[in-house]
Formats: sequence, structure tokens, C-alpha cells
Amino acid sequence: SRSVPLPQMELEALRSIYEGDGCFRELSPVSFQYRIGENGDPKAFLIEVSWPETYPQTAPVISMDAFFNNTISSAIKRSILDKLMVEVEANLGTAMTYTLFEYAKDNKELFMENQPVNTVTSVSNSIVIGTPDVPANKKKDKKEQLSKTQKRKLADKTDHKGELPRGWNWVDVIK
Repeated sequence: SRSVPLPQMELEALRSIYEGDGCFRELSPVSFQYRIGENGDPKAFLIEVSWPETYPQTAPVISMDAFFNNTISSAIKRSILDKLMVEVEANLGTAMTYTLFEYAKDNKELFMENQPVNTVTSVSNSIVIGTPDVPANKKKDKKEQLSKTQKRKLADKTDHKGELPRGWNWVDVIK
């Protein structure tokens, strides 16, 4: 006959472990969010763990439906949740929320290895992944490349605004 139910003990443990940790959020005494990764990290994601009444004898509800995760593909979310559920199975009957959050932190790179970063989805749904310094098919309005002599000739003909002086193409009628 335990006087303090396990989830209550776990709740207090979580509060003390994650005190002052900006990644941790207690949504309710049975529902918690943890952000894996720094703010602004393209591979950061949020895990939400909720405890049903029968927790920890039964698995917690793990969700990645937070708006924060809306750039992560559903396939990746699925695989992260699947991996977390394996951990859950291994820890049934014990306080596992901390374990799950830490497991996710330790495996963040692995979880997100297939999540492309810098995906630009256009209307046609073609995804362009390019290295930042190489513009992916961005056509710069290229002016024709002129050689130096061509530029000089042009400069001789034009004023400082790049406009030709009035009368440059007039024909000398009186010869």
C-alpha cells in the first residue's frame, strides 16, 4: 500500500529535475512537453507525454502534434514515436517520463537524420535542397558579361548615368 502514488512522486521528481529548464513545460500534472534541441535549431522537435490514469502500468500517451513540429514530416514523427514506444515497453511499470525525454535528447540526431533541413516546398511541391552558398536554380538577372574593353568603349560613349549623350547617333548632314 503506497501512500504516494508513483505518478505523484514522478511529477515531483520531474519538477525538481527540470526546474529552470526552458525546454520543459508542464501542461498539467499529467501532461508534459519537452523540446529536444535549441530554439531555432531546424532539427528541434517537441514531445508531449501524457499519463493515463493507469500509468505507469500502462504506456503514457506520446504525441508530436504540437504546432512546433509542423515542419517535421509525418514519417519522421512516426519513426520517432515508434522508437519512443520501444523505450516505453522496456520501462513499463516504472517512472519513465524522464527516461523518454532523455532518450529523445540522446538520440536527437538519429531521430532527425532523415529530416531534410532547408526544405523549400513550392506550389508544385518540388522540394529543393541546396547548399546555402549555391543558389538552387535562382536565376540572377544577369546582364551580359562585357569585356573590359567593351565596357570602356561603352563608358566613352555614355555619360555618368549610362545614357548616351544627346545627338550621339545624329547623322552629319552637311558634309
